[in-house]
Amino acid sequence: MTERLSAPRARQHPQARTHHGDTFMDPYEWLREKDNAEVITHLEAENAFTEQENAHLEPLRETIIQELKSRTQETDLSVPTRKGDWWYYGRTLEGKQYGIQCRAPLTSPDDWTPPVLSPDTEVPGEQILFDGNVEAEGHEFFSLGSFDISRDGTRMLWATDVTGDERYTVRVRDLVTGETFADVIEGTAGGAELTPDGLAIIYTTVDEAWRPDTVWMHTIGGDVTAPTRLFHQPDERFWVGAGFCRSDRYLMIGQSTSITSEVLLLDADDLLAEPRIVWPQAEGVEYSVDHAVIDGEDVLFIVHNDGALDFELVRVSANDPQGERTVIMPHTTGTRILDIDCFRDFTVVEYRREGLARMAKLDHATGAVSEVEFDEPLFAVGVSGNSEWAPQLIRFGYASFVTPGSVFDWDPATGEKFLRKQQPVLGGYDAADYGQSRVWARADDGTEVPVSLVWKRSFGEPGDSPRPVHLYGYGSYEHSIDPGFSSMRLSALDRGVIFAVAHIRGGGEMGRAWYEEGKLLAKKNTFSDFVAVARHLVDSGVTTADRMVAEGGSAGGLLMGAVANLAPELFAGVLASVPFVDALTTILDPSLPLTVIEWDEWGDPLHNADVYEYMKSYTPYENVAEGVTYPRILAVTSLNDTRVYYVEPAKWVARLRDVGADVQLKCEMVAGHGGVTGRYNSWRERAYELAWMFDVLGVAGD
Repeated sequence: MTERLSAPRARQHPQARTHHGDTFMDPYEWLREKDNAEVITHLEAENAFTEQENAHLEPLRETIIQELKSRTQETDLSVPTRKGDWWYYGRTLEGKQYGIQCRAPLTSPDDWTPPVLSPDTEVPGEQILFDGNVEAEGHEFFSLGSFDISRDGTRMLWATDVTGDERYTVRVRDLVTGETFADVIEGTAGGAELTPDGLAIIYTTVDEAWRPDTVWMHTIGGDVTAPTRLFHQPDERFWVGAGFCRSDRYLMIGQSTSITSEVLLLDADDLLAEPRIVWPQAEGVEYSVDHAVIDGEDVLFIVHNDGALDFELVRVSANDPQGERTVIMPHTTGTRILDIDCFRDFTVVEYRREGLARMAKLDHATGAVSEVEFDEPLFAVGVSGNSEWAPQLIRFGYASFVTPGSVFDWDPATGEKFLRKQQPVLGGYDAADYGQSRVWARADDGTEVPVSLVWKRSFGEPGDSPRPVHLYGYGSYEHSIDPGFSSMRLSALDRGVIFAVAHIRGGGEMGRAWYEEGKLLAKKNTFSDFVAVARHLVDSGVTTADRMVAEGGSAGGLLMGAVANLAPELFAGVLASVPFVDALTTILDPSLPLTVIEWDEWGDPLHNADVYEYMKSYTPYENVAEGVTYPRILAVTSLNDTRVYYVEPAKWVARLRDVGADVQLKCEMVAGHGGVTGRYNSWRERAYELAWMFDVLGVAGD
């Protein structure tokens, strides 16, 4: 009989960290030494222990995977998107981990209705452009960070990462001859693209802190070791990126912190010229830009927050962008303008109102704004897949918690919507069997916090009797958790679990003020809001504390660590993915990747004693307490994560184990921030987490 493993106990080696007169003795900072064999041995021991503790759930994991397979049309095709003379689409094949990128020719230049494709029907003229399964051969990890086709359709660019560190290798192929060019550019950030003529590559590289800081141009066939530098930003607060506008008129170089931005223009036909600044940097002013042509004049539409908390939309001359501004959509409190997509004859405006994403058409000729209407009370919508400058139809995606992801084409001239495809859910799925609603929880300061609920109706309505609850939250960077469908989630709903999303401050669901009230020295609102939501779900009879599991990842993992310290009695379990739980240590060290740019989000504890004290009062690792009965905790991380280092959850788990917590650490040894790659690997990873959750909730046998 194999002897059972004991929970690993990391060696304590206290190291002093002193700032602002305060000294913290950190017993586990040595776990940061990634090249130390003892660290790897410890992580492997954690994995072995976690696997042992969850071995009894292996049959359940397989059941969950089979449930997902039974609902998934594994061999499928995406809705074709028009670009130039081709329809572009993707294929997935049963048994294959990665997608296949394909194209087929248009039947005529006036062809705007995408062909209806069937997995078992041959597509006339189909060309396979990129097979991720072939490219991933021999690699445990595989991620596609860039994919672009030249405007004339003759060249293809792609960039891959095979380690998980989000550093990509760029290559280009001639789609006429099938030849792959000798040009290989290594160590780029994601988002490389071809110039409109397909003759050169625009890409960005990163500095020692892994911050995208430089934009380059490489002429295909030239010396890859001697590219042309188009722009460099030495200020370590700013991230840099570049891309061509839809009209191909300008290359737009953007640089931004989380609160300040600046956009520079380069004429596409003169990329070696000095970039022109649209609006000069002004601390706290954010803006984004797109190009249009109105009455024969090049104009720029700009979404900005200069004196407009929830942003406004203005128009300026492209030749004099710092001159006169024409207000197109004025600032309206509670309507957070998010983005614009300019086309030849109109612009699509995306915004958020009453916690939901919206979209509208702005007519260039009349200036009229008309919103696209939808029937469901909760939904998510967004423009995507529109490459053409003068389209007859606009592609957008739509979903809700109960409506599978859907692809629509919308006619801006008539307002008519055409459903091109809805995500197939096999096995007789009926949206009417499931419910979705929004309720409100009162926070400690009286703020009403929105909560989304999703459930299967056959188990009764929420509040009829206590049910198991899976409560999800994020609450940082103005990121909104929008209503979205998940086939995997059905495995929980079909076991009677209610899925709940706490739309807490720090996110963007309720406008810019909602974000401002959950960052910097107001960050604790994020945590107390989540606790208030959990209490509301208990007090209103939706669930009980012993039947609720909380989940969050990355900055949402910080949320998980904080609420485990604040209100451990409210949760039976906590699932923390790539959790940012040693936040103070990270934000104090400007030599670590991404630290300096994070000061706008969390504050600068290195130079500000008040920020230091505030962060120390909530950072999860330093606030693990003796004498507390913690919920069961599963922390999931990746060794090669460059955003939230594996060391943060490793230290947190070690400290929790010191105080007797039932805690497990699962570390992917070949993955990055997004975890494993490949759809079947991802299914297995999520099944692992769900099986653990079902065990905690008491539905593992249901």
